[in-house]
Amino acid sequence: MTADLDIEQPGALLAYLRETGRIESDEEPAIRVLAGGVSNRTVVVERPTGESWVVKQALAKLRVQVDWFSPPERIHREALGLRWLERIAPPETVTPFVFEDHDAHLMAMQAVPRPHENWKSVLLAGRLDLDHVVQFAQLLGTIHRRGHERRAEIEPVFADRSFFESLRLEPYYGYTATQVAAASSFLTDLVAATLARRDTIVHGDYSPKNVLVHDGRLILLDHEVIHFGDPGFDLGFALTHLLSKAHHLPAKRPALAAAAVAYWTRYRETLGDVPFGADLEPRAVRHTLGCLLARVRGRSPLEYMDAEERSRQADAVVRLLADPPAAVADLAERFVALLEN
Repeated sequence: MTADLDIEQPGALLAYLRETGRIESDEEPAIRVLAGGVSNRTVVVERPTGESWVVKQALAKLRVQVDWFSPPERIHREALGLRWLERIAPPETVTPFVFEDHDAHLMAMQAVPRPHENWKSVLLAGRLDLDHVVQFAQLLGTIHRRGHERRAEIEPVFADRSFFESLRLEPYYGYTATQVAAASSFLTDLVAATLARRDTIVHGDYSPKNVLVHDGRLILLDHEVIHFGDPGFDLGFALTHLLSKAHHLPAKRPALAAAAVAYWTRYRETLGDVPFGADLEPRAVRHTLGCLLARVRGRSPLEYMDAEERSRQADAVVRLLADPPAAVADLAERFVALLEN
C-alpha cells in the first residue's frame, strides 16, 4: 500500500496511519491538505488527543511550469536534517521529528501551534519587525557556528550534496546561466566555488517562506536540501528574499534594504570567530547576486513579481556584475539605486 500512497487523499492517509499503528485503529483525526507546495504533498493531521502533526511526502516531479524532477528519497534527508537541527539550533526554533517511512517517502513532524503566520506573507503585507530579522540572523548564525564546531560528527552525515545540486545549484545557477548570457561565466564560476567549500552544515532553503511566526518567535521548516558545504549560499539565499521584497514593495524599500544590512551584521556577530574565511562577506554578496538573478530568470521565479519587475531585477543584477560589490551594505545601496534610476 505505501508505495502508491497519496497523502493528499484523506481516506488513504487515514487508512495508512491506522494500519501502520501511528494512530489508534478507531481514531478519527481531522485531516487538512495544505495547498501551494512545490516539491511535496503536505497535510496536517489533528488528533483527538490534541497532538497535531504535519505529514510531508516528496514529489518526483515538482509543481512548477518548467519540467523539474528530483528523487523523492530526499524526504529522508529532510528527516535526518530535522533530527540534527534539534541538537544544534536554538531551542524551540525547529519542529520536533515524529516518524518517517522509507517505502512511502514521507515523514511527520509536530505542527507549529496556532495561531501562527508565515513570515513571507507577513513581509509581503508590509509588516516588517526588526526583531524577526534579528532572530532570522541569529538562528542561521547559530546553526552555522555549531555545525562547524561539530564538523567531525556532522560532515560525514551530510557529505552527500546531490539533492542540493539538483534542487538548488542546477535550477538556480546552472539553468539561469543558460538564460542570461551576460551572467553565464559568473554563475558557472559560482557553482564551482560553492562545490569547493565544505565549511559547515548548510540549510539550502533559508528563506521567509520556510519560517512560521508563533508568539513572536521564528520557527524554521523545510530541510530537504540540507548538506555540508558553503555557508555563503544560505546568506545569499536569505538576503535575496529581503532585497527582492524591497524591490516589490516600494513603500517599504528603505526599511527592507536596511533590514538586509542588519541581518548580515547580526549574523556575523552571532558567528563569532568561526573561520569561514576572510572573504565570507564578498562570497555572500556573490551568492546574493546569483540568487537575485535566479529568482527572476531561473526555474523557480518569484511568483509575486510581474514580468516588468522580473526584467528590472535582472537588469539591475547584470549591471552589478560588471563591478560586483564586496560588502552587503554596498550591495543593498547600489541595488536599490539601480531599481530607482
